[in-house]
Amino acid sequence: MTWRIEYPYEDVEHFVLRLQPKLAARYFRLTDLMLEFGSDLGMPHSRPMSDGLIELRIKGQEGIARVFYCTLVGKRIVMLHGFVKKSQKTPAKELRIARNRMAEVKGK
Repeated sequence: MTWRIEYPYEDVEHFVLRLQPKLAARYFRLTDLMLEFGSDLGMPHSRPMSDGLIELRIKGQEGIARVFYCTLVGKRIVMLHGFVKKSQKTPAKELRIARNRMAEVKGK
């Protein structure tokens, strides 16, 4: 069974499609790797945050973007929230959105 990526929240899909070209290319390259090898790409590509939340780290000349995701039974990778990073620290608001959505998709 291969991995599959799901976008239950429309805004995440729209965010990805609106990324600058080089960031988008990087995102699609990383997600291709996830489909083939699984959700844990390791640093510098992905980083576990807490309680099953994982950060996909996208970096290019245009800037830095992050997409939070989690995994579900059946080799499902669920994209939860994306944002363009403008400071060193991940904003609490962005983490809160991702954690709330993770709780929704996991049924908690």
